[in-house]
Amino acid sequence: MKLSVPIFQLKRRAKALSREHQVPLFEALNRVAEAEGFRSWSLLAAHYAKDNAAQAMLTNLEPGDMVLVGARAMQGKTELVLNILAEARKSGRFCAFFTLEYTKAEACELLKSHGLEAESADFHLDTSDAICADHIIAALAGAKEGSVIAVDYLQALDHRRDKPSLVTQVSRLKTFAQKAGVIVIMISQIDRHYDSAAKSLPDMSDVRMPNMFDTSVFNKSCFMRDGNIAFSLST
Repeated sequence: MKLSVPIFQLKRRAKALSREHQVPLFEALNRVAEAEGFRSWSLLAAHYAKDNAAQAMLTNLEPGDMVLVGARAMQGKTELVLNILAEARKSGRFCAFFTLEYTKAEACELLKSHGLEAESADFHLDTSDAICADHIIAALAGAKEGSVIAVDYLQALDHRRDKPSLVTQVSRLKTFAQKAGVIVIMISQIDRHYDSAAKSLPDMSDVRMPNMFDTSVFNKSCFMRDGNIAFSLST
């Protein structure tokens, strides 16, 4: 969703609205955001940050990377990842999106809103209930080095008892990423214990773990909250 004017102009508009109607600035900001099609200013700010962040993040990703993108619900982590895929496609890379969260119809609409073709020669969409590490690896046999793979989402891989443990699946994906030279980005939930009053952004210690695993398998990460994004892009 494109903003009608640059964000700094929207902030000026909100300040003027606050003065004119004698309402708190946060309320004025939310009103401006609603006029732009967002439910709150924090979601608008997150959208703006991700539009600029996706390209910057992609340029810092390298073949073999395992990347975790974590945030609480409604903070835009899926949108950020899809923006990264869109940027990768612009540069001619093969991309794939594996989701256990959306139906095929929902995923197709979501991808379309980001300028991505769901089923084309250079993009693979998979919404199968069979998604797990082995399924992903088999589907990507022959993927070129530098391909960008997104998995939605980490904890959903642990839902089915007939699949390998989460630690096993993540380890297999790490090995695959390194051998094939692809980039694997995994969307992650954040545990309810995360206290935003005590810590402005979540980190690896806040990743929700239905079953424990070593998060060091991810050599790069991104955490988000209220439009703020923190990258850890050093191996």
